[in-house]
Amino acid sequence: MQHMHPSKVNRNNLNKLTDLPNIGKASAKDLVLLGITQPHQLKGMCPFQMYKMLCEKTGQRHDPCVIDVFMSITRFMDGEDPCPWWEYTAERKQRFPQQ
Repeated sequence: MQHMHPSKVNRNNLNKLTDLPNIGKASAKDLVLLGITQPHQLKGMCPFQMYKMLCEKTGQRHDPCVIDVFMSITRFMDGEDPCPWWEYTAERKQRFPQQ
């Protein structure tokens, strides 16, 4: 999976979705399906709602790790430091054990 490693993200250079941490071409396409075409649109969004909408729009249940990726980018856009998506896995499993 090719994506922007969190250590290489430049908060001042967020021109396209793939400039976000942990977002490659496939994840960018998922975001576009949700109507998100620019990084700033992620501010204040709920990663769990985003995941639910993605599953509904595609008619399939996506890997729950997608939630972790969504957590990483929404938190980043809300001001947190960029982190690898897997740093959110434990929190997701604690909040939503069924995912």
